[in-house]
Amino acid sequence: MPNGERHATDVLTNDTGRARPAEIPAAGPRSAPALPAWPVAVLFGGLPLWWAAGVLDVITIPFGVLAFWLLGRADQVRLPRGFGWWLFFCAWVAASVVMLVQPSGLLTFGYRWLLYAAAGVLFVYVFNAGATLTARRLSGWLTLWFAYMTVGGYLGLLIPTAVVRTPLSHLLPGGLTSNALVDQMVVRRFAQYNPDGFLEVSPRPTAPFLYTNNWGSVYALLVPFVVVYILHTRSELRGRLAAGVLLLSVIPAFLTLNRGMFVSLGVAGAYLGLRALLARRWRALALVAAVGVAGVVLFNVLPVSERLGMRLDETAAATSNDSRLALYAQSLTAVRESPLLGHGVPIEASNPIDPRVGTQGQIWMLLVSHGPVAAVAWVAFFAAMHRRGRRRGDPIGVASSTVLIVGTVQLLFYGMLSYGLPLLMVAAAVSARGPEPEPTGVVVP
Repeated sequence: MPNGERHATDVLTNDTGRARPAEIPAAGPRSAPALPAWPVAVLFGGLPLWWAAGVLDVITIPFGVLAFWLLGRADQVRLPRGFGWWLFFCAWVAASVVMLVQPSGLLTFGYRWLLYAAAGVLFVYVFNAGATLTARRLSGWLTLWFAYMTVGGYLGLLIPTAVVRTPLSHLLPGGLTSNALVDQMVVRRFAQYNPDGFLEVSPRPTAPFLYTNNWGSVYALLVPFVVVYILHTRSELRGRLAAGVLLLSVIPAFLTLNRGMFVSLGVAGAYLGLRALLARRWRALALVAAVGVAGVVLFNVLPVSERLGMRLDETAAATSNDSRLALYAQSLTAVRESPLLGHGVPIEASNPIDPRVGTQGQIWMLLVSHGPVAAVAWVAFFAAMHRRGRRRGDPIGVASSTVLIVGTVQLLFYGMLSYGLPLLMVAAAVSARGPEPEPTGVVVP
């Protein structure tokens, strides 16, 4: 930013805005270097290390501390209009701690609040580091994340019973590992699969995440960024490798039998198709249609429809769907019981064998744990960021806009902690910070 210039979107700056005399360049503080790209590269590129160490589900918290320190050293930190919604959200969530009934709830409450706070720092960092975190770099690291999860998907299909006890599982005290969530974080499995179960259910990949739903959610959020990276590198070997990974990922993705993922990809395709139609980009519209047709063909060529039909037809699956609907109803009841600050954390279900009320999707967690005000603040923040970038035509801008739409739909049935939220924050920051030049010859809707 030139000396003395102020943007209308800026709500916080570290500089004074006064130009220093040209004849005495040594006067005043030295300009801090641009925010480095390596922390974000380590955050996403280091996934195998974080997974093997047992810290994948908490890694954004120390990253948030590091990024906050680096932002503090910067000459200027800008915040776009609309970021106040996230600050308000974090403050409201923090206030809901007074609704905790048992001290044991402090562990999960604190964990989730730290993830929310760290996600906000990630947003600010990416928003301000446009000079170093270019579209090519960001999409490249997210494509690497995508490659890691593709490998994990195949491992889940090939060795579904594998279990990895991370070093952290041996270091943590028994009081912590007795917590079901902590135990799942430090003892990693490759798939959701029970070979001794009464029903013959095929393995559904989870690695490197905790659940198949996490895998499906992240897959749908990452695909737009992978396409961007392919566009940026299509004339290079790395671009062809990325395209190959995208094609190979289809097999484990479809065999997750993840209905939410199919809905998410359908929403992404419909959004891109509508944009192409309104902009009269007929080639882009034809490409979206071709991808949709290919997806339908693969759905029928692979044993997806058969397995998905078995999953939907089984009595146990029907019971599971009934249980989910019952949990939704209990969530609404819980909101009426505590409409202002919620209950602090998800609460016990009426049926003790069911998951806790407020764990069947991010929107339900917000409503039950922190009340409707927190849910409105979450949606308002991402809506504001989408509005800032919805008219962009550069590839990373279109991808970010698509991801924000998909992420909003996923609120209904997916939890966004602790994998989906960082991706949404990257998309929101890129959407808010303005367009970048398109790769030569790229046509986007």
